Amino acid sequence: MATLVIGGAGYIGSVTVEQLLGAGEDVIVLDNLSRGHREAVAEGVKLIEGDMASPAVLKRIFHDHPIEAVVHFAAHSLVAESMIHPLRYWENNVQAGITLVRCMLEAQVRKLVFSSTAAVYGEPTQVPITEDMPLAPTNTYGLTKLTFERILRDAERANGLRSVCLRYFNAAGATERAGEDHDPETHLIPLVLEVAAGKREKLAVFGDDYPTRDGTCVRDYIHVVDLAEAHILAIRHLRGGGDSRIYNLGNGKGFTVREILEIARAVTGHPIPAEIRPRRAGDPATLIASSERIIRDLGWRPQLGDIREIIRSAWSWHQRHPRGYGASAH
Repeated sequence: MATLVIGGAGYIGSVTVEQLLGAGEDVIVLDNLSRGHREAVAEGVKLIEGDMASPAVLKRIFHDHPIEAVVHFAAHSLVAESMIHPLRYWENNVQAGITLVRCMLEAQVRKLVFSSTAAVYGEPTQVPITEDMPLAPTNTYGLTKLTFERILRDAERANGLRSVCLRYFNAAGATERAGEDHDPETHLIPLVLEVAAGKREKLAVFGDDYPTRDGTCVRDYIHVVDLAEAHILAIRHLRGGGDSRIYNLGNGKGFTVREILEIARAVTGHPIPAEIRPRRAGDPATLIASSERIIRDLGWRPQLGDIREIIRSAWSWHQRHPRGYGASAH
């Protein structure tokens, strides 16, 4: 039996594919390559270029391959874009997700691991954030992810589809072969490293008057390999007959933007100039995860939690891949 990884040519998806292979799993990747990279998919893995929104593509995969479980990374995930093009997010993150669920049920595939997000919480009422806190997303991206979580809840009640939803905080870092290559790039650590590499003149720091220890936002960073390992544990939980679950994934530690800058300067040996700019609307002061539930239930523990090592792994990958995945990158 095989695991179908949708969006497996993207950043977190490609690392999860790599870790699944290392765990002895059979993997098939579906990706339309609109935001992923063919080169990111591990050698020897079958890559099907196609769209999750197409019932014909999904039905053919389920007919031709012995799929046991699905891991879904194929949602759009840019907060600002979701506010400018909301229908694009509803179509891809919800409508196409419903197509996936329908095709899974028709094929009698009832195990799904879903890449969700901490954006479902919106402005947190307390930190660290636990899974039972109020859900009040402040952007279309977070709202579409929460909507799909609720669709999965209904699909379990009505159709027996069991799922694990993993609410990420800030994925970062790289493996030897897979790293972060987005266009446009919006994540702090790769933006900082682009300044260090001379690709950007300076880093824009949005706000220095937050109620934090140095006035800049605090975020919880988790190594992408630790994220991938959580997906493997989630698959094994469902394979063992486990019920549907929702888990946060983070390190439980927060770092300010200024702290990330200082650590990156030490790791890279570059000055990394920065410029303070006005706050962005909707940026919470502090986002830190409580991952106690998944630690307790599934035995997951982040093994690569040192922020210096997270940044060092990303810097090493970017130095080896100065143009990302190369000329064919999207």
